[in-house]
Amino acid sequence: MNSIDEKLQPILAQVIRRNAGEPEFHQAVHEVLESLGRVVAKHPDYLEQALIERICEPERQIIFRIPWVDDKGQVQINRGFRVQFNSALGPYKGGMRFHPSVNVGIIKFLGFEQTFKNALTGMPIGGGKGGSDFDPKGRSDAEIMRFCQSLMTELHRHLGEQTDVPAGDIGVGGREIGYMFGQYKRLTNRYEAGVFTGKALAYGGSRARTEATGYGNTYFVQSMLKTRGADFDGKKVVVSGSGNVAIYSIEKVQSFGGKVIACSDSSGYVVDEAGIDLALLKEIKNVRRDRISEYARIKGQGVYFVSADKGSVWDVPCDVAMPSATQNELSGKDAARLVKNGVVAVGEGANMPSTPEAIKVFQDAGILFAPGKAANAGGVATSALEMQQNASRDSWTFEQTEARLASIMRGIHDTCFETAEEYGAPGNYVLGANIAGFVRVAEAMRMMGVI
Repeated sequence: MNSIDEKLQPILAQVIRRNAGEPEFHQAVHEVLESLGRVVAKHPDYLEQALIERICEPERQIIFRIPWVDDKGQVQINRGFRVQFNSALGPYKGGMRFHPSVNVGIIKFLGFEQTFKNALTGMPIGGGKGGSDFDPKGRSDAEIMRFCQSLMTELHRHLGEQTDVPAGDIGVGGREIGYMFGQYKRLTNRYEAGVFTGKALAYGGSRARTEATGYGNTYFVQSMLKTRGADFDGKKVVVSGSGNVAIYSIEKVQSFGGKVIACSDSSGYVVDEAGIDLALLKEIKNVRRDRISEYARIKGQGVYFVSADKGSVWDVPCDVAMPSATQNELSGKDAARLVKNGVVAVGEGANMPSTPEAIKVFQDAGILFAPGKAANAGGVATSALEMQQNASRDSWTFEQTEARLASIMRGIHDTCFETAEEYGAPGNYVLGANIAGFVRVAEAMRMMGVI
């Protein structure tokens, strides 16, 4: 990790001491503090009243037991989390993640990142995150329903349209949202449509929400490319992952004239030099819920699969890389290989998918690099638009919603670009995103007193 301003080093030391064994959270805090030296030099008042320390400390951390019964009648126990990180700008807002890797440190890192991401959208939403170490893979619909109902039996008391509004994340899609919302409605005897986002259209969801994170990342990268007189047209693109973010990144890249030649899942990656067949990918992942190797098996000649233990999707030469799977998936070595192979731009569709070493490699090489807290903010921005529609008992068309999304993403790009220039680091989107998000949250907190 790079050094941070000496005035901020005691803050990082305190975060590490108070949050032992949470390396992802330490990494996220370090990355933000690394950008703030220029801010405290210009605005020393931000060091007063422990403002930065307060921003690094969650307002509330909820950890709870989730007992449920599987299809064999056996009682299973999982652990649930909700970290309500910061509500200076609005109700806590952030997804729920179901994955065996989930622990309190990962949820805190995600909630911390979410606070600044949400601030960048300009929408009135605070930052939070939640989830469980439950693994939905291989579980029946009935098991997932019973798990979600048990989780919500505990969590519902901490949620509300004006309090905390969850959404989906890894392992949590429309099915899981439906089960959780149904149990919330049953327990509270209230139809608060705005208490969850990512809902189905049948009960208050927003058009374009499913597509929003992937579309938004693509809009952001397109805006970055334009600063150098380029665009996606004719460019070879590699997207990691094959969930919603990856699928809709691929869809929007293709609409902009780019050719996505590789994507992946946890088992490995496929390469299709003719361009990924999106209809087939959606069939395999969204309908069959199968492994990515099926894509190569069905397509046959000219398409190949490489297992995860034999290589990385970042081995594939490309012009644009869009890591859209999970945290720390792209290492320093991966970044060096991408740069050697001619990459010109990287857009983070996932949360913190590039390690600090990878980010340094990209920045040292002058590669356009879009950090996740800015580039993947389209999902939460459209969630806020869903909340707006719910509050007004309204429903917008897909075109209306996508137009708002495109406008918001271009606004986030311009804010990051202009902030980086203002603080003497032109083209540094990491610094621009961190400072712009931090200042919006810090100003609100400063005006509210010691909270």
